[in-house]
Amino acid sequence: MAHFYTADLHLNHSAIIRFCNRPFADAKVMDQTILQNFESQVGWDDDLWIVGDFGFGGGMHRAYLERCFQRLPGRKHLIVGNHDKPWVRTLGWASVHDIVSVTDGDRRFLLCHYPMITRDHARRGAVQVFGHVHNNWLGSRNAVNVGVDVWNFRPVQAADILRRARTLPVNRHWSDVEPGSATGTAEEDASGTDPGPRPRR
Repeated sequence: MAHFYTADLHLNHSAIIRFCNRPFADAKVMDQTILQNFESQVGWDDDLWIVGDFGFGGGMHRAYLERCFQRLPGRKHLIVGNHDKPWVRTLGWASVHDIVSVTDGDRRFLLCHYPMITRDHARRGAVQVFGHVHNNWLGSRNAVNVGVDVWNFRPVQAADILRRARTLPVNRHWSDVEPGSATGTAEEDASGTDPGPRPRR
């Protein structure tokens, strides 16, 4: 069993192709590519965490999105995003949350659709996993965007998230919200990389 993370699929959302410069001719091509990518990576015994914005639309589009949901492999968990209508939350997810903490190996991940400056266990190496911002921002040293727009329309695993975290800058507001630490832990704990001098108290 493995954990996979993703966000902002926006299935059935034609306008997202233009908004985010997605390389697809239309929504059907986009949806098929995303679904095939997920089917090729995620096993039916794996946990798939969708960190918001599964699909777009309702009414006449509901049956289509239900079929897309059924095609997604794994035990599917939804972290509710701003486009996840109430009916989407009833599709048969293994769990539905606004925010949730997941332990994956020896690492804690805090899943929320929206990026956060700090969070529970932030000083102890917890990494936030978010979406919502599409291709506008990759994140910071301990908060990583898992949206499909910045991961080649594929889900990712903990190792991918931590590898990217090491390449990202330190959250510029880290010292404002987490000024120093008696234990010496700070934002570098998320990736194992020292972000530089800690602020003086």
